Amino acid sequence: MRSCAFSQFYDRKEAMDKSIREKPDFGNWVPTKSIYIPAAISLCFFGLSFAFPVLIVVAVVFLVVAFYFVYARYSFSPIGGNVQAQIRELVLAYLDWDGNGEALDIGCGNGPLTIQLAQKYPEASITGIDYWGQKWEYSKNMCERNAKIEGVAQRVNFQKASASTLPFEDGRFDAAISNLVFHEVRDAKDKRAVIREALRVVKKGGRFAFQDLFLLKPVYGKMDDLLATVRRWGITKVGFVKTADSAFIPKALKLPFMVGTIGILYGEK
Repeated sequence: MRSCAFSQFYDRKEAMDKSIREKPDFGNWVPTKSIYIPAAISLCFFGLSFAFPVLIVVAVVFLVVAFYFVYARYSFSPIGGNVQAQIRELVLAYLDWDGNGEALDIGCGNGPLTIQLAQKYPEASITGIDYWGQKWEYSKNMCERNAKIEGVAQRVNFQKASASTLPFEDGRFDAAISNLVFHEVRDAKDKRAVIREALRVVKKGGRFAFQDLFLLKPVYGKMDDLLATVRRWGITKVGFVKTADSAFIPKALKLPFMVGTIGILYGEK
């Protein structure tokens, strides 16, 4: 009897230790190649500068670029300020939803927002969709692993789909979210059409919060025009907030090619 009790205690302890050791992998928006490539180019120009001294300037420029992306990757990481997670959390902060019913995360990547939504609303059922192309280091298996580690695997569902043609009927979901996805949808020339498709599957009175490069004029045009277009689609309430205005974002990350053109469209259908 003692042996059996000890065995059960050991099994429980081992399971607890394993859960402590395992952590979800939500990745980093700054890929390591953004550091290695300019660093390698810098080294090449440093070598050439022995024969052509003027090239030292080019070498220094690429070295500065490499160091900038080192800083950005560190700032986005959990040990360097966790800016990436805080930017994600803004989406949920602007989702004015009571948590009853079903919600959709469009372009879930490796599942962080899907999981956070499930944690915030324990009565809700959450679906995450993504195309999981070869360009990204994400997969459905990684999403499911992260959900299991975070204890919400029973209430989330992940499936492959394109944000341009969502495989759901009109008004299926009570809420919809998305984070930095719409501009990446390759099979939609007009990215505003991706916004409209996302709103199509939200029921009347449902809530939404979409974060993307909405201030990038070549993609979305002027913000006033974009808001007017969304209202013409019959959306009851729509607002916009510039992500870079958030106090937690360092000035060095507010450059246009980093987070300077990011914002959140939110409201009620």
